[in-house]
Amino acid sequence: MTDLNHVIEIGRLTRDISERDFGYTTGGTARLNLSIAVNRSEKRNGAWQDKVSYFDVTVWGKTAENIKAYLHRGKQIAIDGYLDQQRWEKDGVKYSKVVIIADSVQLLGGNENGQQSAPQAQQPAGDYQPAGSGDDFPEDIPF
Repeated sequence: MTDLNHVIEIGRLTRDISERDFGYTTGGTARLNLSIAVNRSEKRNGAWQDKVSYFDVTVWGKTAENIKAYLHRGKQIAIDGYLDQQRWEKDGVKYSKVVIIADSVQLLGGNENGQQSAPQAQQPAGDYQPAGSGDDFPEDIPF
C-alpha cells in the first residue's frame, strides 16, 4: 500500500502579503509564504465554540506570481497540497516545523462587485522547488 500525504484547507489569510513574504530563489523560482486561519466549531461544556487553527503555506512558481496581487488579510482561499516537515539547525539548535506546500490555490469569495477575483491557480508540473531542497533554505523563510 502506498502512503498518502494530501491536505485540503479553506481558510482566511492572517495578514497582507508583504515584500518579505514573496521572493525568488537564487535559481529564479518564485516563492510565496502565507498564513491562513481555519475556523471550526466544537462543543465544549454543552455550548458550541469556535476553535481557530493557523497554518503556514508555501506557494511556488507561476502560481505564486499569479495570485500574490489578489491576496489581502481576511481573503478566503482554498489550498490543495501536501504537508512538508522542514528541519534545520542553527547555532547548534535543531528546529522543525510542518508547512503546507500548495499544489493549487483557489481564491474564494468575490471582489467589491460580487464577481470572482481571479481563477484557480494550479501549479504546473515541475514548476516548484520543495522546501529544503536547495536555494535559500531555511534562513530566509520569514515566519
